[in-house]
Amino acid sequence: MTQHHGGILIIDFGSQYTQLIARRVREAHVYCEIHPPSRSVEWIRQWQPKGIILSGGPNSVYGENVPTAEPALLEMGTPVLGVCYGMQLLAQLSGGKVVRADRREYGRAMVAVKGGKLFAGFGAGEETPVWMSHGDHVDTAPPGYHVTASSSNAPVAAIQHDSKPLYGVQFHPEVAHTPRGGEILHNFLFQVCGCTPDWTPGNFIDGEVERIRALVGSKRVICGLSGGVDSSVAAVLVHRAIGDQLTCIFVDHGLLRLHEREQVEQMFRRNYGIDLRVVDASADFLGDLAGVTDPETKRKRIGHRFIDVFEKEARKVGGDVGFLVQGTLYPDVIESMSPLGGPSVTIKTHHNVGGLPEKLPFKLIEPLRELFKDEVRQVGRELGLPEEMVGRHPFPGPGLAIRILGEVNKHQLDTLRKADHIYIEEIRAAGLYDDIWQAFAVLLPIRSVGVQGDERSYDQVVGLRAVTSRDGMTADWFPFPPEVLARVSNRIANEVDGVNRVVYDVSSKPPATIEWE
Repeated sequence: MTQHHGGILIIDFGSQYTQLIARRVREAHVYCEIHPPSRSVEWIRQWQPKGIILSGGPNSVYGENVPTAEPALLEMGTPVLGVCYGMQLLAQLSGGKVVRADRREYGRAMVAVKGGKLFAGFGAGEETPVWMSHGDHVDTAPPGYHVTASSSNAPVAAIQHDSKPLYGVQFHPEVAHTPRGGEILHNFLFQVCGCTPDWTPGNFIDGEVERIRALVGSKRVICGLSGGVDSSVAAVLVHRAIGDQLTCIFVDHGLLRLHEREQVEQMFRRNYGIDLRVVDASADFLGDLAGVTDPETKRKRIGHRFIDVFEKEARKVGGDVGFLVQGTLYPDVIESMSPLGGPSVTIKTHHNVGGLPEKLPFKLIEPLRELFKDEVRQVGRELGLPEEMVGRHPFPGPGLAIRILGEVNKHQLDTLRKADHIYIEEIRAAGLYDDIWQAFAVLLPIRSVGVQGDERSYDQVVGLRAVTSRDGMTADWFPFPPEVLARVSNRIANEVDGVNRVVYDVSSKPPATIEWE
């Protein structure tokens, strides 16, 4: 992984908001990485952070076997900001006392600002709303510290060391519920740490292009292209670095949306002149799925077949292939090294069907592994990818197979493709596409009675799903204007044979997942 000395190091104590801290720092154009508490002070010294943020977490600092930090961390001279659990840890390591609060404080609170560097730009005595989430608090400021903010429930809501660059806040500046939290983080990044706002898409691309060229030399590189945002941006970035040493392989498994394959071919061949090999393996995939209704079996069969097809095609590229490009993103990387076996308990993300086998004799190039999804989109724009490509909703690796509940066959696929196409077309026409994280149609294995013309019909049901989300971890259903839903429903019932009923899914995640299967 490229080393960005001089960034911000975030130590993850398991807060659900740790990734949000990272995103806020990066939105300020400062590079940061999230690491587990197990990193030694020696390792941290070598990383040379400009500043360290200790995240929140679900534990009590005085509990048993809870994650902690070495006291030497506070003696390095590097600025430290403790958030919630991070502040309690800072206080405890500095000889302060952390006690269980009489009542757990969760939600909005008003704090009175007393001064200090974190609150530069705030008036003395000014009250500001913040988001609290803690069951413990610091009783009195530790030796050598003074209180810089307090609330009625937490007299010590923020602290600052008298002479060292050590700071703590008992609330979450990174969440939207703390309206001036951005200013507090900016004060830490720029006033206290002296960071430079140089983490930009342009700088990232330049650095990555240089790195890839040096790494690859004269070898050939292959990339599995799915037509999604991540693999497309990764392919175009690598192509910018090494030109025609790159070959992209696009496997058409027959489970794609309408015109998807043509769009990918046109964009990558015509617009970028990339060497693109398209493999039509739809007959094999459909053969594997015949008679299968269980979603897990569908995923497994598609995954195995994908690897076989990809491997065969990769071997045809020639003998000097040394590297394979994957569109791994930073949240996947964080998840695979979560602290202490993972206080941030996460439900495993569905890795794309691009999870390629270990036995392929190639080294991995993962040019996006330091980026969040919104950063990938910014890099795509900077590389000149068209907006309809960069702004695309996520699409699952197994494609429409997991949006047809029940058996997958050509007839069902054609039905769903038409319905889905109408749905997305109407969302775009209403100007709502970019307000939605993901929208798609689902074909249900139920028939219901309807009336079409003067006849009774006995046809299938299409479910519509649209959700808003920041990262796919939690999601709310999207409140469409009723007239948009009415238009979609009328068009699907009139234009798609075999469908006579349309329903809209109003479940949030949790308890429901975004996909139905």
